[in-house]
Amino acid sequence: MALRPVRPRSDLPLAVDPSSRFLGWITALMVFLAALALAGAMVVSDMARRWDNGLAGGLTVQVAPMPGAPVPPLDERVEAALTVLRASPGIRSATVLSGGEIARLLEPWLGPGAADPLLPMPRLIDVTTEGPVDVAALTLRLTSAAPGATLDDHAVWLADLRSFAGAVRLAALGVVLLVGAAAVTTVVFAVRTGLAIHRPVVELLHLMGATDRYVSRQFERHVVGLSLRGGAVGLLLAGGTLFGLHRASQGLRASLLPSLSLEPWQWAALLLVPGAVALLALVTTRWTVLRTLESMP
Repeated sequence: MALRPVRPRSDLPLAVDPSSRFLGWITALMVFLAALALAGAMVVSDMARRWDNGLAGGLTVQVAPMPGAPVPPLDERVEAALTVLRASPGIRSATVLSGGEIARLLEPWLGPGAADPLLPMPRLIDVTTEGPVDVAALTLRLTSAAPGATLDDHAVWLADLRSFAGAVRLAALGVVLLVGAAAVTTVVFAVRTGLAIHRPVVELLHLMGATDRYVSRQFERHVVGLSLRGGAVGLLLAGGTLFGLHRASQGLRASLLPSLSLEPWQWAALLLVPGAVALLALVTTRWTVLRTLESMP
């Protein structure tokens, strides 16, 4: 004989309340938005960390071809720039990128034509620093020794990238806080509506000796069940959206775009979102029911 699971007895027909028709779907929408906001913040943070680790403490020197200008040939100007860089304090190494490496860097924008030998390409020098560098003075020495040379300090735009990542994290936190506030407001409305609809039954339970905590547990089980089911739906929708974006991004050739894939621990963090919403719903339901019952005669 099959055993049936024992369900907690409910004395209030909360499943037929009008609030039950929208509470689960609103919870699904809130979890969907919160999960996407958190995933976006994690993707941008990973991008900023990778760029920071790979480019921090570095400089890039570009020596542009200047056909027709009264300047030394490009190779001579590159050697002059290397001499200045290697003699400058705070610089550990300076390496000229090969034509193939430059073509790979430009291929996402120029396509296969980036490897065309007839295309006038600048020479790039990858510079690694090991201490403070006077960028302004180094720029003056480079332009004097190698006309057409420009110096790109990675620290400048890495700082902008860090600021952008911080702004995205703040925006994600704002979305999560708004979702939490909306969840609290929705639960309060649904619980008060249920109490108003079932007030005669609640009063009868009081006459039969039921405590306020007993009535509160009826609402808590109902609201938490709806929140968990809605949260599961919202999380599935968010996961499907992230997977679709990841698949779509794999066909793009723009190498500067961040990777839209998440690490296992990041997926685990997203799995906590429905539970957090359900816990918030539990606390809000208990507080709302007890406060409302205290004001009832």
